[in-house]
Amino acid sequence: MSESTTTGIIKRIVEKTEPYLVQVPKPKKKLSLPTRLIWCGIALLIYQVMGQTPLFGATAPQFDFLQFARVIFASQQGTLVELGIGPIVTAGLLMQLLKGSEILKFDFTKPDERGVFQTATKLVTYIVIIVESVVYAIAVYGPGIANPTVLYVIIGQLIAASIIIMFLDELIQKGWGLGSGISLFIMAGVAQQILWSLFSPLPAGDGGFIGIMPYAAQSFAQGDVANILFRSNQLPSMFGLGITAGILLILVYTQAIKVEIPIVSTKYRGFSATYPIKLMYVSNIPVILASALTANAVFIGQMMWANFNPRNNNPLFNFLAQFDPQSPSTPMGGIVYYITPPRGLDLAAQDPIRAVAYVLFMISIVVVFGRLWVELGGLSPKSAAKNLLDADVQVPGFRRSNQPVESLLAKYIPSVTIIGSAILGALAGASDVLGVFGSGIGILLMVDILINYYQQLVREQVEVVMPRLGALLGRK
Repeated sequence: MSESTTTGIIKRIVEKTEPYLVQVPKPKKKLSLPTRLIWCGIALLIYQVMGQTPLFGATAPQFDFLQFARVIFASQQGTLVELGIGPIVTAGLLMQLLKGSEILKFDFTKPDERGVFQTATKLVTYIVIIVESVVYAIAVYGPGIANPTVLYVIIGQLIAASIIIMFLDELIQKGWGLGSGISLFIMAGVAQQILWSLFSPLPAGDGGFIGIMPYAAQSFAQGDVANILFRSNQLPSMFGLGITAGILLILVYTQAIKVEIPIVSTKYRGFSATYPIKLMYVSNIPVILASALTANAVFIGQMMWANFNPRNNNPLFNFLAQFDPQSPSTPMGGIVYYITPPRGLDLAAQDPIRAVAYVLFMISIVVVFGRLWVELGGLSPKSAAKNLLDADVQVPGFRRSNQPVESLLAKYIPSVTIIGSAILGALAGASDVLGVFGSGIGILLMVDILINYYQQLVREQVEVVMPRLGALLGRK
């Protein structure tokens, strides 16, 4: 079968540039689990130090233009991790979409083609890093800088820091660590936000502490416990703590719901297992895409409002977006108002229609992206059937060909895609409205990452006892 022109061009570019690319070498032998965990800790420490190191020459902008994506990108404003893992995620999603839509055709069962795809992804990541660093620095920090040299220095810092982050992720993925750096950094960022909401000793606007635990201790000591259940100004409360715990339990429970299809190995005689189709089949990718789309819509709405309707007196633009002139980041009306969450129970109580509309919007848009991602992300029944056969397994009672297995999977995958996406959208929307610790999208990502790490640890233990079985599980 002849390969596509685009794929051929990519392969030729990779062949010419690969010798000049700096690569993190794989370890000469598989490292022990404690050693890999130590390397994960070192990479995380470097990332956290970068997150506390300010950008030289940069002054804090009036608004945080990436506030919507801080959790997704594990980034910190005004620091070396200003862009976080954003360029890596953007490049990875772009390449996956190109492969899933078969614009790029690679056979991942062949190690050399898988290597070409990974190198091509790295090249695209370099391009995205440079473009995002230049555009972001000019748009966010450029207006307040008179000396162009300072702007060049900021751009250089953003590029260098993003490349270091890329190498930290590659270090973990190449076998020095466990899992991926992207997952590790996101999980650490969300966990940090949750711990901050629980134990922060800094003073808050209501006369107490930000953290709910020191605030509760202070309230008990003063004999005033009436205010610990609900707090204003989106401050952590006992209600928020209870909702966070409830959402975590629901996510863990739903992650365990799956349809199991029996499979047998054609390579290892006597081996039988089950192929699980999880209720959360599409994982959290649709929620991430929905959040990014919403944030871009809000950003465009802000730009249009600032240029054409700063006084909220244009009926046409009022229908699209209205913002508070005293706080341009706060929507007051229009479509944008209803696709952004009223964060906190007090704001939701002031306008329950907005809260309900936001949750329904999240459910709808996540379902749409869920169905789209199944087709473009290589998760369709056809792709899943091919992956099963490529892994040298088959379903008992079905011929070893794509069509019968695809028909079987088509009975389950479309249904779990819609139901799972609707549940994820409802949980993400309700979490944001009710004010969970770490934000709704952050909680979803953290739970998914922790479960994936747990499954990886289980596979590590299986490989120690039964190496061949562990290798087969690692391919699924």
